[in-house]
Amino acid sequence: MKTLLQTSLILGLAATPASAADLTVLTAGDQNMVDYVNDYLAPIFEKENPGTTVRVVGTGPGDAGSQKIVERFDAQAKANVDKWDADVAVVHEKFAGPLVKEGYLESYRSKIPSGEMVTSEKAKMALGANVDGYVMPMFSSQTAIAYNPALIPNPPKSYEELVAWAKQNPKQFGYNGIKGGASGVSFVMGWIYAFGDGDANKLMNGPFEEAETKKWDKAFASLKDFTTNATLTPGNAGTLDMLSRGEIAMGPVWVDMFYSWQADGKLPPEMKLVLPAPGMPGQPMHYVIPAKSPNTDLAEKFVALATSPKVQADGIVKRFNWYPGIDAKFVQPELDKASWDKLFVDISPDDLATKAKPFPIAPYNSAILEAYEKNVAN
Repeated sequence: MKTLLQTSLILGLAATPASAADLTVLTAGDQNMVDYVNDYLAPIFEKENPGTTVRVVGTGPGDAGSQKIVERFDAQAKANVDKWDADVAVVHEKFAGPLVKEGYLESYRSKIPSGEMVTSEKAKMALGANVDGYVMPMFSSQTAIAYNPALIPNPPKSYEELVAWAKQNPKQFGYNGIKGGASGVSFVMGWIYAFGDGDANKLMNGPFEEAETKKWDKAFASLKDFTTNATLTPGNAGTLDMLSRGEIAMGPVWVDMFYSWQADGKLPPEMKLVLPAPGMPGQPMHYVIPAKSPNTDLAEKFVALATSPKVQADGIVKRFNWYPGIDAKFVQPELDKASWDKLFVDISPDDLATKAKPFPIAPYNSAILEAYEKNVAN
């Protein structure tokens, strides 16, 4: 009892345990993640499972929010708590691997119907870590190149074509370098995938080898030349704002932000997207189930609901303009034509299957950012 009480104090939790019919969901991310569970998922789940109450706890935005979940599981594991205080958690991609390695998660994907509907490699490998079976993508957030078709009727379809276009149209391509938002970071990672002399698959999946970092010199030299012809923007929103004002004609953006800006009237409706070959990185958020969830069966039912085609259509695509976590072909029958066309008219499910890349594993990611600062930013 003393150990349980100490653990509750460590975690900042109330000493009174949740009732047997309570399902506790921890979620990293912005407030909209908490609102999504509270306002949308919870009422559906509670209706389908009478007597159950869904409690959601937001742990904060960005990596720090996922780190708090890891620390929460750490504390309970070290205190040898039999049943932990969470049934489901939503974490950023980079934290899935460490959670699996520590033995903190249940392997559950094969136990739920939607598990067979996941085809993305990101559900198998998370930044070089094998997470196959332990995660279900909540959604996939993807970067792409936004452009004004009035100025660019035939946009570049690859990084190579983009280089040629930018030379002919100086300062019309804008990106934020690696500061102020990950859309620019994604563009840089895609550049190394396209032009680096090493093995792009090794960058995405590992293992890390120092020698691989020496194979990017020509790629960074060409990126420095490219950047002198580009316009540096103040960040993710800054790129969209400059596109809206006509100050640039093209630039990398997060797809969900792009469509949200269009829906809010902050971006002209005629703006379009293209995902250039060989591809650009994006990242999912993952549903995970703690190995010592007090309500494992209910937790599996909750994730099954959250990743079902109907909920992915109504909740993920329509509410947030995110790409679904399961294969889009299972979601299409649940969407009206207008919603499907809005999200997939520019970037098709096939484009996503072939060109939606993961970010490099952590050591390569850090090495690329350091090399950018040294070779391009200066």
